[in-house]
Amino acid sequence: MLKPTEVLEKDFLDTRCMLLEIAAMLDRLDAAARREQTPAAAEDPRLQQIHQALQLLTERETTADRVERLLHLFSEKD
Repeated sequence: MLKPTEVLEKDFLDTRCMLLEIAAMLDRLDAAARREQTPAAAEDPRLQQIHQALQLLTERETTADRVERLLHLFSEKD
Protein backbone atom coordinates (compact mmCIF):
# COMPACT_ATOMS: atom_id res chain seq x y z
CA MET A 1 0.00 0.00 0.00
CA LEU A 2 1.29 3.41 -0.95
CA LYS A 3 1.38 6.33 1.45
CA PRO A 4 -0.53 9.48 0.42
CA THR A 5 2.70 11.30 -0.47
CA GLU A 6 3.80 8.34 -2.58
CA VAL A 7 0.52 8.39 -4.51
CA LEU A 8 1.03 12.09 -5.24
CA GLU A 9 4.64 11.49 -6.22
CA LYS A 10 3.61 8.71 -8.59
CA ASP A 11 0.51 10.30 -10.17
CA PHE A 12 0.93 14.08 -9.96
CA LEU A 13 2.46 14.73 -13.38
CA ASP A 14 -0.03 12.52 -15.24
CA THR A 15 -2.93 14.11 -13.40
CA ARG A 16 -1.62 17.61 -14.11
CA CYS A 17 -1.36 16.68 -17.79
CA MET A 18 -4.97 15.45 -17.88
CA LEU A 19 -6.20 18.64 -16.22
CA LEU A 20 -4.28 20.74 -18.75
CA GLU A 21 -5.91 18.74 -21.56
CA ILE A 22 -9.35 19.51 -20.10
CA ALA A 23 -8.52 23.21 -19.86
CA ALA A 24 -7.23 23.21 -23.44
CA MET A 25 -10.42 21.58 -24.74
CA LEU A 26 -12.57 24.16 -22.93
CA ASP A 27 -10.38 26.96 -24.35
CA ARG A 28 -10.80 25.53 -27.88
CA LEU A 29 -14.56 25.35 -27.35
CA ASP A 30 -14.68 28.98 -26.22
CA ALA A 31 -12.50 30.08 -29.16
CA ALA A 32 -14.77 28.26 -31.61
CA ALA A 33 -17.81 29.91 -30.06
CA ARG A 34 -16.18 33.35 -30.40
CA ARG A 35 -15.34 32.69 -34.06
CA GLU A 36 -18.91 31.60 -34.78
CA GLN A 37 -20.32 34.31 -32.51
CA THR A 38 -22.49 31.74 -30.76
CA PRO A 39 -22.71 30.53 -27.17
CA ALA A 40 -20.17 27.82 -26.29
CA ALA A 41 -22.64 24.95 -26.63
CA ALA A 42 -23.97 25.75 -23.14
CA GLU A 43 -27.09 23.67 -23.74
CA ASP A 44 -25.18 20.63 -24.98
CA PRO A 45 -25.63 17.81 -22.45
CA ARG A 46 -22.03 16.70 -22.97
CA LEU A 47 -20.69 20.07 -21.84
CA GLN A 48 -23.09 20.04 -18.91
CA GLN A 49 -21.74 16.61 -17.94
CA ILE A 50 -18.17 17.88 -18.11
CA HIS A 51 -19.02 20.81 -15.84
CA GLN A 52 -20.84 18.49 -13.42
CA ALA A 53 -17.84 16.15 -13.39
CA LEU A 54 -15.47 19.00 -12.64
CA GLN A 55 -17.72 20.16 -9.85
CA LEU A 56 -17.83 16.65 -8.41
CA LEU A 57 -14.04 16.45 -8.47
CA THR A 58 -13.66 19.75 -6.64
CA GLU A 59 -15.69 18.62 -3.65
CA ARG A 60 -13.37 18.76 -0.65
CA GLU A 61 -15.10 15.90 1.18
CA THR A 62 -13.03 12.75 0.91
CA THR A 63 -14.98 9.92 -0.66
CA ALA A 64 -13.94 6.59 -2.08
CA ASP A 65 -16.55 6.53 -4.83
CA ARG A 66 -15.53 9.36 -7.17
CA VAL A 67 -14.96 7.01 -10.11
CA GLU A 68 -18.33 5.33 -9.57
CA ARG A 69 -20.08 8.69 -9.38
CA LEU A 70 -18.39 9.88 -12.59
CA LEU A 71 -19.27 6.67 -14.40
CA HIS A 72 -22.88 7.11 -13.31
CA LEU A 73 -22.88 10.73 -14.48
CA PHE A 74 -21.53 9.84 -17.92
CA SER A 75 -23.86 6.89 -18.32
CA GLU A 76 -27.04 8.92 -17.74
CA LYS A 77 -29.29 9.05 -20.76
CA ASP A 78 -31.15 12.24 -21.67
